[in-house]
Amino acid sequence: MSTREASSTNEPVIETLEQLVEPMSSGEKPKSDWRIGTEHEKFVYHKNNRRAPSYEEAAGIRDILMNMREFGWEPIEENGHVIAMKGSDGNISLEPAGQLELSGAPLVSLHETCAETGRHLEQVKAIGERLGVGYLGLGMWPDKYREELPVMPKGRYEIMMRHMPKVGNLGLDMMLRTCTIQVNLDYETESDMVQKFRVGLALQPLATALFANSPFTEGKPNGYLSYRSHIWSDTDPHRTGMLPFVFEDGFGYERWAQYMLDVPMYFVFRDGKYIDAAGLSFRDFLEGKLSVLPGEKPRASDWWDHLSTAFPEVRLKSFLEMRGADGGPWSRICALPALWVGLLYDQSALNAAWDLVKDWSMEERERLRNDAPRLGLNAPIPGGGTMQDLGREVLAIAHKGLAARAMLNASGDNETGYLETLDEIVKSGKVPAQRLLDAYFGEWNEDVSNVYKHSF
Repeated sequence: MSTREASSTNEPVIETLEQLVEPMSSGEKPKSDWRIGTEHEKFVYHKNNRRAPSYEEAAGIRDILMNMREFGWEPIEENGHVIAMKGSDGNISLEPAGQLELSGAPLVSLHETCAETGRHLEQVKAIGERLGVGYLGLGMWPDKYREELPVMPKGRYEIMMRHMPKVGNLGLDMMLRTCTIQVNLDYETESDMVQKFRVGLALQPLATALFANSPFTEGKPNGYLSYRSHIWSDTDPHRTGMLPFVFEDGFGYERWAQYMLDVPMYFVFRDGKYIDAAGLSFRDFLEGKLSVLPGEKPRASDWWDHLSTAFPEVRLKSFLEMRGADGGPWSRICALPALWVGLLYDQSALNAAWDLVKDWSMEERERLRNDAPRLGLNAPIPGGGTMQDLGREVLAIAHKGLAARAMLNASGDNETGYLETLDEIVKSGKVPAQRLLDAYFGEWNEDVSNVYKHSF
Protein backbone atom coordinates (compact mmCIF):
# COMPACT_ATOMS: atom_id res chain seq x y z
CA MET A 1 0.00 0.00 0.00
CA SER A 2 1.02 3.61 -0.56
CA THR A 3 3.46 5.35 1.77
CA ARG A 4 2.85 9.06 2.49
CA GLU A 5 5.77 11.29 3.42
CA ALA A 6 4.28 14.78 3.75
CA SER A 7 1.34 17.01 2.96
CA SER A 8 1.39 20.61 1.79
CA THR A 9 -0.94 23.50 2.50
CA ASN A 10 0.18 25.09 -0.77
CA GLU A 11 -1.56 22.58 -3.02
CA PRO A 12 -4.48 23.84 -5.10
CA VAL A 13 -7.99 23.01 -3.95
CA ILE A 14 -9.84 20.68 -6.32
CA GLU A 15 -12.63 22.59 -8.01
CA THR A 16 -13.04 21.10 -11.49
CA LEU A 17 -13.57 17.76 -13.19
CA GLU A 18 -10.33 18.36 -15.10
CA GLN A 19 -8.43 18.27 -11.79
CA LEU A 20 -10.02 14.92 -10.96
CA VAL A 21 -9.08 13.52 -14.36
CA GLU A 22 -5.55 14.95 -14.29
CA PRO A 23 -3.83 12.06 -12.42
CA MET A 24 -4.98 9.63 -15.11
CA SER A 25 -4.41 11.87 -18.12
CA SER A 26 -0.98 12.89 -16.81
CA GLY A 27 0.05 9.24 -16.98
CA GLU A 28 0.07 9.26 -20.78
CA LYS A 29 3.54 8.55 -22.17
CA PRO A 30 5.00 7.87 -25.60
CA LYS A 31 5.89 4.22 -26.07
CA SER A 32 9.59 5.04 -25.76
CA ASP A 33 8.95 6.13 -22.16
CA TRP A 34 6.89 3.12 -21.06
CA ARG A 35 8.25 1.47 -17.96
CA ILE A 36 7.69 -1.63 -15.81
CA GLY A 37 7.08 -1.32 -12.09
CA THR A 38 6.90 -4.54 -10.11
CA GLU A 39 5.63 -4.87 -6.54
CA HIS A 40 5.97 -8.01 -4.45
CA GLU A 41 5.25 -8.90 -0.86
CA LYS A 42 6.62 -11.59 1.40
CA PHE A 43 5.84 -12.93 4.87
CA VAL A 44 8.46 -12.57 7.61
CA TYR A 45 8.96 -15.15 10.36
CA HIS A 46 11.41 -16.01 13.12
CA LYS A 47 13.30 -19.11 12.09
CA ASN A 48 13.43 -20.59 15.60
CA ASN A 49 9.67 -20.68 16.18
CA ARG A 50 8.07 -19.52 12.90
CA ARG A 51 6.34 -16.66 14.73
CA ALA A 52 5.61 -13.43 12.82
CA PRO A 53 7.78 -10.69 14.36
CA SER A 54 6.24 -7.55 15.82
CA TYR A 55 7.43 -4.07 14.90
CA GLU A 56 9.29 -3.12 18.08
CA GLU A 57 10.86 -6.37 19.28
CA ALA A 58 14.52 -7.25 18.83
CA ALA A 59 15.07 -8.72 15.35
CA GLY A 60 11.60 -7.40 14.52
CA ILE A 61 10.29 -5.46 11.56
CA ARG A 62 11.82 -2.14 12.55
CA ASP A 63 15.23 -3.77 12.93
CA ILE A 64 14.93 -5.37 9.51
CA LEU A 65 14.12 -2.02 7.94
CA MET A 66 16.91 -0.18 9.70
CA ASN A 67 19.44 -2.85 8.73
CA MET A 68 18.62 -2.07 5.10
CA ARG A 69 20.61 1.15 5.50
CA GLU A 70 23.79 -0.81 4.88
CA PHE A 71 22.57 -1.28 1.29
CA GLY A 72 21.90 2.43 0.80
CA TRP A 73 18.25 2.57 1.81
CA GLU A 74 16.99 5.61 3.75
CA PRO A 75 14.17 5.63 6.34
CA ILE A 76 10.74 7.15 5.87
CA GLU A 77 9.02 7.96 9.17
CA GLU A 78 5.45 8.45 10.32
CA ASN A 79 4.89 9.82 13.84
CA GLY A 80 8.37 8.76 14.87
CA HIS A 81 8.09 5.24 13.44
CA VAL A 82 10.12 4.03 10.48
CA ILE A 83 7.42 2.67 8.19
CA ALA A 84 9.32 2.40 4.89
CA MET A 85 12.74 2.70 3.25
CA LYS A 86 13.51 4.49 0.00
CA GLY A 87 16.36 3.83 -2.39
CA SER A 88 17.40 3.50 -6.01
CA ASP A 89 15.35 0.30 -6.33
CA GLY A 90 12.12 1.98 -5.20
CA ASN A 91 10.52 1.73 -1.76
CA ILE A 92 10.41 -1.02 0.83
CA SER A 93 7.17 -0.65 2.73
CA LEU A 94 5.14 -2.43 5.38
CA GLU A 95 1.86 -4.19 4.87
CA PRO A 96 -0.47 -4.29 7.89
CA ALA A 97 0.93 -7.37 9.69
CA GLY A 98 4.56 -6.76 8.78
CA GLN A 99 4.61 -8.28 5.32
CA LEU A 100 7.55 -6.65 3.51
CA GLU A 101 6.84 -5.14 0.11
CA LEU A 102 9.27 -3.95 -2.51
CA SER A 103 7.61 -1.35 -4.72
CA GLY A 104 10.21 -1.43 -7.44
CA ALA A 105 11.49 1.44 -9.54
CA PRO A 106 10.04 2.04 -13.03
CA LEU A 107 12.38 0.12 -15.33
CA VAL A 108 12.83 -0.28 -19.07
CA SER A 109 13.15 -4.06 -19.42
CA LEU A 110 12.29 -7.31 -17.72
CA HIS A 111 16.01 -7.98 -17.43
CA GLU A 112 16.28 -4.93 -15.19
CA THR A 113 13.13 -5.88 -13.30
CA CYS A 114 14.37 -9.38 -12.53
CA ALA A 115 17.81 -8.07 -11.51
CA GLU A 116 16.13 -5.60 -9.14
CA THR A 117 14.12 -8.42 -7.59
CA GLY A 118 17.26 -10.50 -7.19
CA ARG A 119 19.12 -7.65 -5.48
CA HIS A 120 16.28 -7.08 -3.06
CA LEU A 121 15.98 -10.74 -2.11
CA GLU A 122 19.74 -11.02 -1.61
CA GLN A 123 19.68 -8.01 0.68
CA VAL A 124 16.77 -9.09 2.86
CA LYS A 125 18.10 -12.65 3.07
CA ALA A 126 21.50 -11.36 4.22
CA ILE A 127 19.79 -9.38 6.97
CA GLY A 128 17.57 -12.35 7.76
CA GLU A 129 20.60 -14.57 8.30
CA ARG A 130 21.98 -12.08 10.79
CA LEU A 131 18.69 -11.55 12.64
CA GLY A 132 17.39 -15.11 12.48
CA VAL A 133 14.39 -14.36 10.28
CA GLY A 134 13.17 -15.94 7.07
CA TYR A 135 10.70 -15.05 4.34
CA LEU A 136 7.84 -16.96 2.73
CA GLY A 137 6.63 -16.42 -0.83
CA LEU A 138 2.98 -17.48 -0.62
CA GLY A 139 -0.38 -15.85 -1.22
CA MET A 140 -1.58 -16.36 2.35
CA TRP A 141 -0.14 -17.24 5.73
CA PRO A 142 -0.47 -21.05 5.76
CA ASP A 143 -0.77 -21.47 9.52
CA LYS A 144 -1.37 -18.15 11.27
CA TYR A 145 -4.55 -17.01 12.99
CA ARG A 146 -5.53 -13.36 12.77
CA GLU A 147 -5.20 -12.97 16.52
CA GLU A 148 -1.55 -13.99 16.64
CA LEU A 149 -0.39 -11.50 14.01
CA PRO A 150 1.09 -8.09 14.84
CA VAL A 151 -0.17 -4.80 13.43
CA MET A 152 2.23 -2.21 12.09
CA PRO A 153 2.16 1.40 13.39
CA LYS A 154 0.71 3.10 10.31
CA GLY A 155 -2.25 5.40 10.78
CA ARG A 156 -4.15 4.30 7.70
CA TYR A 157 -4.07 0.67 8.85
CA GLU A 158 -5.71 1.49 12.17
CA ILE A 159 -8.55 3.20 10.32
CA MET A 160 -8.92 0.41 7.77
CA MET A 161 -8.96 -2.31 10.43
CA ARG A 162 -11.80 -0.59 12.26
CA HIS A 163 -13.76 -0.19 9.03
CA MET A 164 -13.20 -3.55 7.34
CA PRO A 165 -15.51 -5.68 9.55
CA LYS A 166 -18.38 -3.27 8.78
CA VAL A 167 -18.32 -3.94 5.04
CA GLY A 168 -17.19 -7.56 4.61
CA ASN A 169 -16.18 -10.72 6.44
CA LEU A 170 -12.66 -11.20 5.08
CA GLY A 171 -11.16 -7.71 4.93
CA LEU A 172 -8.97 -8.30 7.98
CA ASP A 173 -7.67 -11.47 6.36
CA MET A 174 -6.79 -9.44 3.28
CA MET A 175 -4.83 -6.99 5.39
CA LEU A 176 -3.13 -9.35 7.81
CA ARG A 177 -2.75 -12.69 6.08
CA THR A 178 -2.14 -12.18 2.35
CA CYS A 179 0.71 -11.37 -0.03
CA THR A 180 0.65 -10.55 -3.72
CA ILE A 181 2.74 -9.76 -6.79
CA GLN A 182 1.64 -6.80 -8.93
CA VAL A 183 2.91 -5.04 -12.01
CA ASN A 184 2.35 -1.41 -12.96
CA LEU A 185 2.29 -0.51 -16.65
CA ASP A 186 1.97 2.61 -18.79
CA TYR A 187 -0.29 3.72 -21.62
CA GLU A 188 0.10 6.19 -24.46
CA THR A 189 -3.40 7.62 -24.86
CA GLU A 190 -6.83 7.30 -23.29
CA SER A 191 -7.89 4.76 -25.91
CA ASP A 192 -4.70 2.77 -25.30
CA MET A 193 -5.45 2.76 -21.58
CA VAL A 194 -8.99 1.54 -22.25
CA GLN A 195 -7.87 -1.39 -24.41
CA LYS A 196 -5.19 -2.40 -21.91
CA PHE A 197 -7.60 -2.08 -18.99
CA ARG A 198 -10.19 -4.29 -20.70
CA VAL A 199 -7.67 -6.98 -21.67
CA GLY A 200 -6.09 -6.90 -18.22
CA LEU A 201 -9.44 -7.15 -16.46
CA ALA A 202 -10.80 -9.94 -18.66
CA LEU A 203 -7.60 -12.01 -18.31
CA GLN A 204 -6.97 -11.32 -14.64
CA PRO A 205 -8.61 -14.67 -13.68
CA LEU A 206 -5.96 -16.42 -15.78
CA ALA A 207 -3.23 -14.69 -13.77
CA THR A 208 -5.04 -15.72 -10.58
CA ALA A 209 -4.99 -19.34 -11.75
CA LEU A 210 -1.38 -19.37 -12.99
CA PHE A 211 -0.07 -17.83 -9.76
CA ALA A 212 -2.50 -19.56 -7.35
CA ASN A 213 -0.42 -20.21 -4.24
CA SER A 214 -2.62 -20.02 -1.14
CA PRO A 215 -4.30 -23.37 -0.48
CA PHE A 216 -3.86 -23.44 3.33
CA THR A 217 -5.59 -21.62 6.16
CA GLU A 218 -4.64 -22.14 9.80
CA GLY A 219 -2.68 -25.27 8.99
CA LYS A 220 -5.24 -27.07 6.81
CA PRO A 221 -6.33 -27.05 3.16
CA ASN A 222 -9.01 -24.40 2.69
CA GLY A 223 -10.71 -25.76 -0.42
CA TYR A 224 -9.20 -23.13 -2.69
CA LEU A 225 -6.08 -22.85 -4.82
CA SER A 226 -5.99 -19.08 -4.37
CA TYR A 227 -7.72 -18.27 -1.12
CA ARG A 228 -6.14 -14.83 -1.36
CA SER A 229 -8.19 -14.17 -4.48
CA HIS A 230 -11.35 -15.50 -2.80
CA ILE A 231 -10.79 -13.12 0.12
CA TRP A 232 -11.28 -10.15 -2.19
CA SER A 233 -14.81 -11.35 -2.99
CA ASP A 234 -15.86 -10.65 0.62
CA THR A 235 -13.72 -7.64 1.56
CA ASP A 236 -15.69 -4.56 0.47
CA PRO A 237 -18.02 -4.61 -2.54
CA HIS A 238 -17.76 -0.84 -2.95
CA ARG A 239 -14.06 -0.98 -3.91
CA THR A 240 -13.40 -4.44 -5.40
CA GLY A 241 -14.47 -6.60 -8.33
CA MET A 242 -14.50 -6.90 -12.11
CA LEU A 243 -15.98 -3.43 -12.86
CA PRO A 244 -18.59 -3.96 -15.60
CA PHE A 245 -18.51 -0.26 -16.57
CA VAL A 246 -14.94 -0.68 -17.92
CA PHE A 247 -16.39 -2.66 -20.83
CA GLU A 248 -19.16 -0.15 -21.56
CA ASP A 249 -19.08 2.37 -24.39
CA GLY A 250 -17.64 5.69 -23.29
CA PHE A 251 -15.31 4.33 -20.63
CA GLY A 252 -12.28 6.52 -20.05
CA TYR A 253 -10.62 8.80 -17.52
CA GLU A 254 -13.79 10.69 -16.64
CA ARG A 255 -15.80 7.52 -16.04
CA TRP A 256 -13.01 6.25 -13.78
CA ALA A 257 -13.06 9.50 -11.83
CA GLN A 258 -16.82 9.16 -11.35
CA TYR A 259 -16.35 5.60 -10.09
CA MET A 260 -13.72 6.74 -7.62
CA LEU A 261 -16.00 9.50 -6.36
CA ASP A 262 -18.49 6.78 -5.44
CA VAL A 263 -15.87 4.70 -3.58
CA PRO A 264 -16.27 5.53 0.13
CA MET A 265 -13.33 7.27 1.76
CA TYR A 266 -10.96 5.83 4.35
CA PHE A 267 -9.02 8.86 5.59
CA VAL A 268 -7.66 12.35 5.06
CA PHE A 269 -3.95 13.00 5.70
CA ARG A 270 -3.25 16.27 7.53
CA ASP A 271 -0.17 17.51 9.42
CA GLY A 272 1.47 14.09 9.33
CA LYS A 273 -1.59 12.26 10.71
CA TYR A 274 -4.48 10.28 9.32
CA ILE A 275 -7.99 11.54 10.07
CA ASP A 276 -10.65 8.83 10.07
CA ALA A 277 -13.13 9.48 7.24
CA ALA A 278 -14.11 5.83 6.72
CA GLY A 279 -17.38 5.47 4.86
CA LEU A 280 -17.71 9.18 4.09
CA SER A 281 -18.21 10.62 0.60
CA PHE A 282 -15.52 12.30 -1.49
CA ARG A 283 -18.35 14.09 -3.28
CA ASP A 284 -19.26 15.72 0.03
CA PHE A 285 -15.59 16.59 0.50
CA LEU A 286 -15.63 18.41 -2.85
CA GLU A 287 -18.50 20.55 -1.55
CA GLY A 288 -16.81 21.30 1.77
CA LYS A 289 -19.30 19.10 3.60
CA LEU A 290 -17.00 16.40 4.99
CA SER A 291 -18.06 15.99 8.63
CA VAL A 292 -14.52 15.41 9.93
CA LEU A 293 -13.17 18.52 8.15
CA PRO A 294 -16.17 20.87 7.93
CA GLY A 295 -15.75 23.67 5.44
CA GLU A 296 -12.51 22.29 4.00
CA LYS A 297 -12.22 21.11 0.40
CA PRO A 298 -9.81 18.46 -0.94
CA ARG A 299 -6.35 19.16 -2.31
CA ALA A 300 -4.66 17.29 -5.12
CA SER A 301 -2.86 14.95 -2.69
CA ASP A 302 -6.19 14.01 -1.08
CA TRP A 303 -7.44 12.78 -4.45
CA TRP A 304 -4.19 10.90 -5.11
CA ASP A 305 -4.60 9.25 -1.69
CA HIS A 306 -8.19 8.33 -2.47
CA LEU A 307 -7.19 6.76 -5.80
CA SER A 308 -5.09 4.27 -3.81
CA THR A 309 -8.04 3.05 -1.72
CA ALA A 310 -9.95 1.09 -4.39
CA PHE A 311 -8.90 -2.53 -4.88
CA PRO A 312 -10.45 -3.94 -8.07
CA GLU A 313 -8.76 -6.66 -10.12
CA VAL A 314 -7.14 -3.91 -12.23
CA ARG A 315 -6.67 -0.39 -10.88
CA LEU A 316 -6.03 2.89 -12.67
CA LYS A 317 -4.00 5.74 -11.20
CA SER A 318 -1.40 7.37 -13.44
CA PHE A 319 -0.65 3.83 -14.65
CA LEU A 320 -2.47 0.49 -14.72
CA GLU A 321 -1.97 -2.02 -11.91
CA MET A 322 -2.47 -5.75 -12.53
CA ARG A 323 -3.62 -7.12 -9.16
CA GLY A 324 -4.67 -10.77 -9.57
CA ALA A 325 -1.61 -12.81 -8.55
CA ASP A 326 -0.63 -14.53 -5.31
CA GLY A 327 2.78 -14.00 -3.79
CA GLY A 328 5.47 -16.44 -4.85
CA PRO A 329 9.19 -17.13 -5.31
CA TRP A 330 11.72 -15.23 -7.42
CA SER A 331 10.90 -16.98 -10.71
CA ARG A 332 7.22 -16.06 -10.50
CA ILE A 333 8.00 -12.51 -9.39
CA CYS A 334 9.80 -12.19 -12.73
CA ALA A 335 7.07 -14.07 -14.62
CA LEU A 336 4.15 -11.81 -13.75
CA PRO A 337 5.53 -8.67 -15.41
CA ALA A 338 6.68 -10.86 -18.32
CA LEU A 339 3.11 -12.04 -18.87
CA TRP A 340 1.56 -8.58 -18.86
CA VAL A 341 4.36 -6.79 -20.71
CA GLY A 342 4.20 -9.46 -23.40
CA LEU A 343 0.45 -8.95 -23.77
CA LEU A 344 0.13 -5.19 -23.35
CA TYR A 345 3.33 -3.52 -24.60
CA ASP A 346 3.20 -4.74 -28.22
CA GLN A 347 0.19 -3.59 -30.25
CA SER A 348 -0.15 -6.79 -32.27
CA ALA A 349 -0.11 -8.84 -29.07
CA LEU A 350 -2.59 -6.49 -27.42
CA ASN A 351 -4.96 -6.78 -30.38
CA ALA A 352 -4.66 -10.56 -30.39
CA ALA A 353 -5.36 -10.75 -26.66
CA TRP A 354 -8.40 -8.50 -27.06
CA ASP A 355 -9.68 -10.72 -29.86
CA LEU A 356 -9.64 -13.65 -27.41
CA VAL A 357 -11.84 -11.93 -24.82
CA LYS A 358 -13.84 -9.18 -26.54
CA ASP A 359 -16.98 -11.28 -27.06
CA TRP A 360 -17.24 -12.53 -23.48
CA SER A 361 -20.29 -11.36 -21.60
CA MET A 362 -20.03 -9.73 -18.20
CA GLU A 363 -21.67 -12.79 -16.69
CA GLU A 364 -19.00 -14.99 -18.25
CA ARG A 365 -16.22 -12.73 -16.95
CA GLU A 366 -17.65 -12.82 -13.44
CA ARG A 367 -18.03 -16.60 -13.55
CA LEU A 368 -14.41 -17.01 -14.63
CA ARG A 369 -13.24 -14.72 -11.84
CA ASN A 370 -15.23 -16.75 -9.28
CA ASP A 371 -14.09 -20.13 -10.65
CA ALA A 372 -10.37 -19.36 -10.93
CA PRO A 373 -9.58 -19.33 -7.17
CA ARG A 374 -11.17 -22.77 -6.75
CA LEU A 375 -10.50 -24.56 -10.01
CA GLY A 376 -7.32 -22.99 -11.35
CA LEU A 377 -6.54 -24.13 -14.87
CA ASN A 378 -9.50 -26.53 -14.77
CA ALA A 379 -12.00 -23.65 -14.77
CA PRO A 380 -14.23 -23.68 -17.87
CA ILE A 381 -13.89 -20.70 -20.20
CA PRO A 382 -16.46 -18.98 -22.41
CA GLY A 383 -16.92 -20.76 -25.72
CA GLY A 384 -15.72 -24.12 -24.42
CA GLY A 385 -12.45 -25.53 -23.15
CA THR A 386 -10.64 -24.75 -19.93
CA MET A 387 -8.38 -22.12 -18.47
CA GLN A 388 -5.46 -24.36 -19.43
CA ASP A 389 -6.46 -23.99 -23.10
CA LEU A 390 -6.74 -20.24 -22.65
CA GLY A 391 -3.34 -20.22 -20.97
CA ARG A 392 -1.70 -21.85 -23.99
CA GLU A 393 -3.14 -19.22 -26.32
CA VAL A 394 -2.35 -16.31 -24.07
CA LEU A 395 1.23 -17.40 -23.42
CA ALA A 396 1.80 -17.86 -27.15
CA ILE A 397 0.69 -14.24 -27.64
CA ALA A 398 2.87 -13.06 -24.76
CA HIS A 399 5.91 -14.84 -26.23
CA LYS A 400 5.38 -13.05 -29.54
CA GLY A 401 4.90 -9.73 -27.79
CA LEU A 402 8.14 -10.06 -25.85
CA ALA A 403 10.05 -11.25 -28.90
CA ALA A 404 8.81 -8.23 -30.83
CA ARG A 405 10.15 -5.90 -28.11
CA ALA A 406 13.64 -7.31 -28.81
CA MET A 407 14.97 -6.22 -25.42
CA LEU A 408 18.26 -8.11 -25.10
CA ASN A 409 20.48 -8.70 -22.09
CA ALA A 410 24.28 -8.81 -22.14
CA SER A 411 24.15 -12.42 -23.33
CA GLY A 412 21.89 -11.54 -26.25
CA ASP A 413 18.77 -13.16 -24.78
CA ASN A 414 15.40 -11.52 -25.23
CA GLU A 415 12.73 -11.39 -22.51
CA THR A 416 10.78 -14.55 -23.41
CA GLY A 417 12.76 -16.70 -20.97
CA TYR A 418 10.90 -15.12 -18.05
CA LEU A 419 7.75 -16.89 -19.23
CA GLU A 420 9.26 -20.35 -18.88
CA THR A 421 7.88 -20.97 -15.39
CA LEU A 422 4.36 -20.19 -16.70
CA ASP A 423 4.90 -22.38 -19.77
CA GLU A 424 5.68 -25.27 -17.42
CA ILE A 425 2.59 -24.60 -15.30
CA VAL A 426 0.30 -24.57 -18.33
CA LYS A 427 1.92 -27.64 -19.85
CA SER A 428 1.47 -29.63 -16.63
CA GLY A 429 -1.98 -28.24 -15.86
CA LYS A 430 -0.94 -27.94 -12.21
CA VAL A 431 -0.77 -24.54 -10.59
CA PRO A 432 1.62 -23.94 -7.67
CA ALA A 433 -1.07 -24.53 -5.04
CA GLN A 434 -1.78 -28.00 -6.41
CA ARG A 435 1.87 -28.94 -6.03
CA LEU A 436 1.77 -27.75 -2.42
CA LEU A 437 -1.35 -29.84 -1.82
CA ASP A 438 0.31 -32.89 -3.41
CA ALA A 439 3.21 -32.46 -0.99
CA TYR A 440 0.87 -31.89 1.97
CA PHE A 441 -1.03 -35.14 1.36
CA GLY A 442 2.18 -36.96 0.40
CA GLU A 443 5.67 -36.41 1.77
CA TRP A 444 4.58 -33.79 4.35
CA ASN A 445 2.18 -36.24 6.05
CA GLU A 446 -0.40 -33.45 6.38
CA ASP A 447 1.99 -31.24 8.34
CA VAL A 448 1.84 -27.77 6.81
CA SER A 449 4.93 -26.60 8.72
CA ASN A 450 6.97 -28.26 5.97
CA VAL A 451 6.10 -25.30 3.76
CA TYR A 452 8.76 -23.30 5.59
CA LYS A 453 11.37 -25.45 3.86
CA HIS A 454 10.35 -23.62 0.69
CA SER A 455 11.02 -20.12 2.03
CA PHE A 456 13.17 -17.65 0.08
